[in-house]
Amino acid sequence: MSPQPHPTRVVLLAGPSGSGKSSLAARTGLPVLRLDDFYKEGVDPTLPLVPGSTDIDWDSPLSWDADAAVAAIVELCRTGRTTVPVYSIATSSREDTEAFGLGQAPVFVAEGIFAADIVARCGELGVLADALCLRGRPSTTYRRRLLRDLREGRKSVPFLLRRGWRLMRAERGIVARQAALGAHPCAKAEALSRIEAAVTMGAVALPSPVTAPARTTAAPTAGGR
Repeated sequence: MSPQPHPTRVVLLAGPSGSGKSSLAARTGLPVLRLDDFYKEGVDPTLPLVPGSTDIDWDSPLSWDADAAVAAIVELCRTGRTTVPVYSIATSSREDTEAFGLGQAPVFVAEGIFAADIVARCGELGVLADALCLRGRPSTTYRRRLLRDLREGRKSVPFLLRRGWRLMRAERGIVARQAALGAHPCAKAEALSRIEAAVTMGAVALPSPVTAPARTTAAPTAGGR
């Protein structure tokens, strides 16, 4: 039996860390679910390590709670609201929870480096509007990511330099993996166009104009691991 339709759909926005997911999502004017808030806490014994290192591999999907992220997306699509964790990347811990609502928006964006890992599940559950993977020049992504992480004091400088160099060398492979999982690789202009198309298709069934309220607490900072 095919999944029952839902009144709201999600656009999953993936891409390498520093590719501009958060800033692009903010430009859409849609509600934005930060998938980074579903990271495991630093004390979790199941956290993976970078091979040959004692560093936690925060770029591995095993460092992330996919089940909780999918549950939140499905609840949003069915009811228009959910409760999400508030996660601090600097301390690798969940500091609080907060309410998140969609209002009358027919589409919302869920962005994060692991968004592609839940494309198939969201599709099977009937809540997927589109899945995108932002791509660009690895050197540009490296600079943007490093400046952001240093500015926000996310981790120690040696850790950020090691991670940045490793991710820059792996970036094309990261994009290829996310594409294989079902996220369409594209630049920002195409991503915005496809999101606009998803909103137009979703708004056809709405009796009133789309509104896109943000979280009920302070606006999130741009970022993503």
